[in-house]
Amino acid sequence: MIDLTKLMGSIAAVAPTVALALGGPVAGLAVTALSQALTGKQDATTDQLSLLLAKPNADQIAKLKEAEQAFTQKMKELDINIVQIAANDMASARQREITTGDHMTPRVLAVLVSVGFFGILGWMLNNAIPASGKEALLVMLGALGTGWTAVLSYYFGSSAGSFDKNAVLQQIIKTR
Repeated sequence: MIDLTKLMGSIAAVAPTVALALGGPVAGLAVTALSQALTGKQDATTDQLSLLLAKPNADQIAKLKEAEQAFTQKMKELDINIVQIAANDMASARQREITTGDHMTPRVLAVLVSVGFFGILGWMLNNAIPASGKEALLVMLGALGTGWTAVLSYYFGSSAGSFDKNAVLQQIIKTR
């Protein structure tokens, strides 16, 4: 069965906070939010959720958006900042690179992910997508896209500052 983290690219397009949480310490809460939204119960298995998310229909996309809103609200209630957790995780990875002096591993991984992502994307644009294995190819592209986003965040920072700026602007607008 497909692991939910392999579908993070597809989930991120509709529910970015939930997708970000799937790879971190509050993954269980994210899975519960997805389960509640997609099945109406909190204890759906990751296999069941993966099947639903492999080929989401319009109703499931709407439910994913609901899951995003519910999850974001739950994180606020628990005073958990997902973006800060992700930033701390990235900082620890950078610190590991500095401490160990291992500068090649992140670079090699970044090149492999970039070549893989753009290679698959280019191949898909130039060739007909095969009927058998189509889903696997799309999941791989989604996973590589998510990995490429992580590479960009590692080397150039995330857009968390942009999110913070937008929140401040919204507060200013509300107070006027």
